[in-house]
Amino acid sequence: MSLASADFTYVADLVRRESAIVLSPGKEYLVEARLLPVARRSGDAGVAQLVERSRRRPDKATTQSIVEALTTNETSWYRDGDPFSQLGTTVFPQLLAQRSAGEKLRVWSAACSSGQEPYTIGMVASEVVPAGTSRVAITATDLSQEMVDRTRAGRFSQLEVNRGLPAPMLVRHFTRAGTEWEVSPALRSMVTTSTLNLAQPYPRMGPFDVVFLRNVLIYFDVPTKQDILRKVRAQMRPDGWLFLGAAETTLGVDPGWERVALGRTSAYRPIG
Repeated sequence: MSLASADFTYVADLVRRESAIVLSPGKEYLVEARLLPVARRSGDAGVAQLVERSRRRPDKATTQSIVEALTTNETSWYRDGDPFSQLGTTVFPQLLAQRSAGEKLRVWSAACSSGQEPYTIGMVASEVVPAGTSRVAITATDLSQEMVDRTRAGRFSQLEVNRGLPAPMLVRHFTRAGTEWEVSPALRSMVTTSTLNLAQPYPRMGPFDVVFLRNVLIYFDVPTKQDILRKVRAQMRPDGWLFLGAAETTLGVDPGWERVALGRTSAYRPIG
């Protein structure tokens, strides 16, 4: 049964209000598919009943469940390759040359999903930064409490480690934990986690030398993108580096950034 137009409008408005994520018409099937497991867990007969209950008796837990279910958590190790290779061959070496010997390098994974991105950053750092596991501090945030909890746990299924994790990195940084793989204590110690809604005010963090904000901006309208890019810039060092997704850019959105070509990819640096 397809989602009623009024129910889709209610969900789209709720998600936009809570997260600034835009669900355009035509996403009815996606909404119904994502919310069906939520409805089953909460004892509702179906998505329509879940939506009706949320509409009549809104509560924080139900709202959070709906919003988190509609947050895209697609991720993999070393996703798209080039940003991580350039982090290791260009960005980290430049930062090491510019910073004092004992100064921490701070990296923000701004939509960490289930943890593959921040732990990939940690593996890159351990390879190219002397004493990398103690010299590099990674802050991992996500809108979803479930994703933050998974990142903090640092445990991944066989299917998950098969998605882009090179065998030498698996051997070096993971141990078997039953049917799962667990991140090593050294790698885990580099990463701190917290929930953060990118569309709302940020706490004071950083300042960061590198920010990964990849494959996130595509879900927001232009004013929200502008607001997020402005707030991210305020959390960065003046000579910091910003990595976006391959389909994302600051060009035509926020003039406060300079695009820098890095091999087959690019990064962005604050202007002024």
